[in-house]
Amino acid sequence: MESFALIFVTAVLLGTTGYLIGSMVGHIRKEKRTENLKKIWSNFALSIAFCALFLVSWVAHGFAQWQKYKAEQEDHNQPVEVSEFYFEFSASTLENWQSEFLQLFSFVVLSALLIHHGSAESKDSDDRMEAALQRIEKKVGSKS
Repeated sequence: MESFALIFVTAVLLGTTGYLIGSMVGHIRKEKRTENLKKIWSNFALSIAFCALFLVSWVAHGFAQWQKYKAEQEDHNQPVEVSEFYFEFSASTLENWQSEFLQLFSFVVLSALLIHHGSAESKDSDDRMEAALQRIEKKVGSKS
């Protein structure tokens, strides 16, 4: 059972990370065929920067958690086992991701359903934009 859990957790962690990074790289490669390298950086700098920050912080998180795990095992005169650490690291990573995905999902759903007057994401901004365009068309049409 433990080996199944190890395989499953590894698949979730690597699958999620691989899918997101692979999607970004795939999209960049698709754009690269039609654009020059400078344009690629300006179009994808935010994604690339967040990907790099994520990977660096994930490695740092692993390093910090390894030090804590090792110290706790030594305090209790227990052996330091990589597989046990991996489960702890995976659990903390998945707990973090779960809360972040819930937060993002809630934001997406609520911003699609609720209005914050004047917000670019709000439904009312489209109505105001359409009304402004109609006023402009009226003015332009009356001058001609």
